[in-house]
Amino acid sequence: MAQMNYDEAVSFIHGRRKFTKDPSLVKMRRMAELMGNPQKKLKLIHVTGTNGKGSVTAYLRELLMSHGYRVGTFTSPFIVRFNERVAINGEMIPDNELVEEVERIKPVIERIDDEFDNDGPKEFEVLTAIMLDYFVKMEVDYAIIEVGIGGTYDSTNIIDPIVSVITTVAMDHANILGDTIAKVAENKAGIIKKKRPVIIGKLPKEALEVILSKAKEQDSRIYQPEVDYRARLEEGCDHFWGESFAYEFEEEKWPLQRTGLFGNFQVDNAACALTAFNVLSEIEGIKIDRRKAGEALENTRWPGRFEKIQEDPLIVLDGAHNPSAMEEVEKTLETNFKGKKITVILGILADKNSGEMIDVLLKNPKASIILTGFDGPRQVASPKKLHENHPRTIEIDDWKEALEAALMQKSDLILASGSLYFISDVRKHILERGGLR
Repeated sequence: MAQMNYDEAVSFIHGRRKFTKDPSLVKMRRMAELMGNPQKKLKLIHVTGTNGKGSVTAYLRELLMSHGYRVGTFTSPFIVRFNERVAINGEMIPDNELVEEVERIKPVIERIDDEFDNDGPKEFEVLTAIMLDYFVKMEVDYAIIEVGIGGTYDSTNIIDPIVSVITTVAMDHANILGDTIAKVAENKAGIIKKKRPVIIGKLPKEALEVILSKAKEQDSRIYQPEVDYRARLEEGCDHFWGESFAYEFEEEKWPLQRTGLFGNFQVDNAACALTAFNVLSEIEGIKIDRRKAGEALENTRWPGRFEKIQEDPLIVLDGAHNPSAMEEVEKTLETNFKGKKITVILGILADKNSGEMIDVLLKNPKASIILTGFDGPRQVASPKKLHENHPRTIEIDDWKEALEAALMQKSDLILASGSLYFISDVRKHILERGGLR
């Protein structure tokens, strides 16, 4: 049989239906079983949360790499290229390896299709199985697995991690996860496994109650901010593209830390990751070198998270795609760009709470907001309809024209946001052109 090429392999993965969750995970477990249960051969860290998953994963990857470990990461969505969702030490899976993995898994999928009356594994389940198999093949020391959506019914939840991380809980994917904070928290709490420690970020009260209850039920030690660890933003430090913060873990004070990622919210993400690294090190007997750990945080990069893509004029990309993430962006604008003229270009998917996101940004009196469209993986919110409800905004359907209009405003900062899919297009466009003027 002729070997697939790369495009055929990716098309095969995309060809499986999306956005459905098997509440029993039966098919995912069956697929793993037929592949020799790769999840049982790996040392795993499981990360969920409404916002901050990607940044926490990136910090953890750098922390482990700085201590000599080979680290696999599983993330979504991709910003530049599909392959980056499965990576080792920050290097995405090569095309030929992805093709080999798809060819290996194809007969397994066909068998499960037969067993379940042609209702076999979906796209994310297929990608999860490919990732686990590849990490075993490449003999990674640790793998950091980011949940796709939620937790309980996510295909990654067949794993038994060394530690679990829940970064934040806010309203998102309400049609899948539930229409209250407590329901969303309950779903995310599904990654808590028996006697496995859990590190949490700052959570609203109703989410914290759910997660503490689940941790108690599972006899899992929980590490929470202001109780087991503390982080405090240090303002007025020398200027660089990142943040400085004081950090304590249990009774130990660390020297001042710096993040390689910009935004006040990155202090919470970095502290959450550093705590997970401390807990993992206690379990695994890793001797932490604080100098190397500090350098790892400062060297962390993650596309699309308040990412400076151009210096002059200053253009920044941030994938905030729900109101809570936009609140964090607004805090950063208020803290770091107070009094500056700001132009925000927003492209938002239709199933997101776009009205609240716009309202958050409109609190900034110096912000001009351009609503635009883009070629999304599903329906995109209509700029015209959004503008009708928010007359203080500007409506430009074509996002490239919106970018040009933003340049004409001669702002101190141009920020593209609203969707990771949207900023991926903007990022590619700017880099291919060698910048905008």
